[in-house]
Amino acid sequence: MATTGQYRPNYAVPPGWILEERLEADGISQAEFARRCGRSPKLISEIIAGKAPVEPATAHQFEKVLGVAAGIWLGIESDYRLHMARQAEYAAAPAEWAKAFPVRELVKRGCLERPESEADAVSKLLAFFRVGSVDAWTARHGRANVAYRHSPSFKSNEAALATWRRLGEIEAERQECADYNASRFRRAVRQIRGLTREPVEEALSEAAVLCNGAGVALALVRPLPGTALSGAAWWLSPRKAVIELSARHRSDDHLWFSFFHEAAHVLHHSKKAVFVDGANGGAASLETEADEWASDTLIPRRAWERFVATTPRRADTVRAFADEQGIAPGIVVGMLQHRGLLPWTHLNGLKIGLARKSEA
Repeated sequence: MATTGQYRPNYAVPPGWILEERLEADGISQAEFARRCGRSPKLISEIIAGKAPVEPATAHQFEKVLGVAAGIWLGIESDYRLHMARQAEYAAAPAEWAKAFPVRELVKRGCLERPESEADAVSKLLAFFRVGSVDAWTARHGRANVAYRHSPSFKSNEAALATWRRLGEIEAERQECADYNASRFRRAVRQIRGLTREPVEEALSEAAVLCNGAGVALALVRPLPGTALSGAAWWLSPRKAVIELSARHRSDDHLWFSFFHEAAHVLHHSKKAVFVDGANGGAASLETEADEWASDTLIPRRAWERFVATTPRRADTVRAFADEQGIAPGIVVGMLQHRGLLPWTHLNGLKIGLARKSEA
């Protein structure tokens, strides 16, 4: 995912400096050089001062007079102007903008080359997000435009959230998907419900295949420092939806509930909707709808009500009910705990922990 390229120092020499040194070494005055090139002394003076660029025709004349290839002059000119553009880009960026991002973590994951300077960090981050300026980043990524599922008691860092979503977007772009079809996705979701009983890594792999066949990319991306998300859902295009999971709690019950929560957003909510946990009443209601749909899909409401009426506390009772429903017992435990029907300390042995290697 890292932008590739050769080493780029955080400085650049204007071609005029090289020209001035060469003229001094050859004992040629600026006026004499201008005459030999058929150019005005003013232009040569401005090139040496860095005020005027070395154009292709000028570089061609320099080659004839000094014996230094035109391509070298143009290369020095190009490097200098590009360096100046990066410096201007950095100067235009809000103070501390790049420092808000988890750059070290991106470098550690191999998603970003280590920046050589603060200006280079700004440039590399913009390239990572595929935008040309900080203003363009703000317009595309600086506002919550995805349905995040995160802890309402933890305020996640906006830059880190956008970075996490971008990692999911990159993974989604790699996945070949059929055009989105709601009926196929509903069938896929029903099949994935049964996969919750399988080993997590195998189940996730099969779930991704089923989702891709219905026009949905499924990405598992480890959470970044400064984020407290469990999942997100959005549309990469009108024909391709994305479900991104973080598995931050590292247990199968939370992972699968997050998947079904995000699937609800894909199936039932607008492709253009903006909703974040606790941000406003409308968003909160959509999050509640998604939670209820996920619960009812995993365990039909009547079956759930009948089960909880027995005040289940024993592992064998939970396993028997999970077998009856065809889902992982850890999911039942998680739902009981979430609804306050079982202490958070009870029956956690029925949950399956996620190995770090199963996370992208």
